[in-house]
Amino acid sequence: MEVLKYRDLIKIHYVTACSVHSNTSCEVCLKNVSCLWCNSDKKCIDYPVRTILPPRSLCELPSARWGVCWVDFQALIIAMSVILGALLLAVLICCCCCCRKKKVRGPDKTEEKIIRQNEQRKIRQEERKTEMKVRHDEIRNKYGEYPNKCGSFVFTKRLSPLSKCALQLSD
Repeated sequence: MEVLKYRDLIKIHYVTACSVHSNTSCEVCLKNVSCLWCNSDKKCIDYPVRTILPPRSLCELPSARWGVCWVDFQALIIAMSVILGALLLAVLICCCCCCRKKKVRGPDKTEEKIIRQNEQRKIRQEERKTEMKVRHDEIRNKYGEYPNKCGSFVFTKRLSPLSKCALQLSD
């Protein structure tokens, strides 16, 4: 009689682990997570790890059971696809809502600061402009320069406004 070593027993157990449970029940077969139960043949087979889905030659999808006995493999794939699609749709909707809120919310703090600075700059510029106009008018009054009908300034002490306008038109 031949004596088997421990590692040989493990190899034999691994090879025959799922096929031993054939012609029993689905619950007994699926206690081992590496097994696939084929309901049409009442066979317990090793799950084909190299292929994601079990090939038809091994077992049809509607009669294949993995994990639990009450859900066939085809329904499991459809349910997982629907759940994954719903999750992706929810994430997409959340992203769109967040982006829309950010746009509707208006400018952020830095943009508001820039807008405020621009407004203050315009106000200071207008103040300087009016100050310069007042100063120029004071200088004109001091030296007797007044605007005429043509829009130019004339010195009242030298020429009258009408003669100055006539001189400009003749040039």
